[in-house]
Amino acid sequence: MICSLNINVAHREGKSYLKDAYVTQPFRIVPVGQYRRDKGAYLMIMSSSPGLLDGDDHRIQITIDPGAKLQLQTQAYQRLFHMKGKSVQKTEVTLGEGAVFSFVPHPIVPQNSSHFLSHNIIHMQKNCHLILSDIVTCGRKLSGEIFEYNHFQNLTQCYVDGRLILKDNVLLQPDKLPIQDIGILEGFTHQGTFIYLNSAGKAVGGWIEKFHQQYEHVTDIEFGISALQYDGFMIRILGYGAEQLFTIFQEIQQELWDAELLI
Repeated sequence: MICSLNINVAHREGKSYLKDAYVTQPFRIVPVGQYRRDKGAYLMIMSSSPGLLDGDDHRIQITIDPGAKLQLQTQAYQRLFHMKGKSVQKTEVTLGEGAVFSFVPHPIVPQNSSHFLSHNIIHMQKNCHLILSDIVTCGRKLSGEIFEYNHFQNLTQCYVDGRLILKDNVLLQPDKLPIQDIGILEGFTHQGTFIYLNSAGKAVGGWIEKFHQQYEHVTDIEFGISALQYDGFMIRILGYGAEQLFTIFQEIQQELWDAELLI
């Protein structure tokens, strides 16, 4: 089933707001946090479906006008159900000059025999800030279902003024790769990726050092922070619990969002 979600966030008199929205079942988009002092738009994607089913095709388009700020949230974990074929999701985000977009969704739970392809395309103009993350679990761990999915792929491409700046491809195929061996997940069951990128010329060395010190002594995780060629950084983190990784990403998001460079 083809499912569409198109939203446009605009900026007027110092405040960001949902200017236009178009959704088809099972999507809904609702405003949250209307009384935040930063005057950004806070929206939540909701769905009447329990997750992605075989043959689902999600098409998401987000346009953020110049000067607008959007923090997008999700309702719950994204479940990928048993599939004979595959499900796909394409998300395209366009940021006008001076726009801010942050999206730290709940973790993804790929169940037995699921096959999922996700493609994120981000277009940025000058003076923009981007926060984007994803967390993929091993499956229904508490039910004993660990790495029984067939295929998980999340491809992210970020462009600044039409030039490709960042390309990240997470591809996990448990039936083809020794996914828990050295060089892959090394015994961990959850993997997360966090991207921060700006086109405003803001140096990120201080953030890299800060977050490394902040989380280097946290138990049950391993992580690395890499500076990007452009102004930004990427965090790759491994762990054993979805909530722990999700909480860490939410904390990092909030620190960046609250910083002077975003408000």
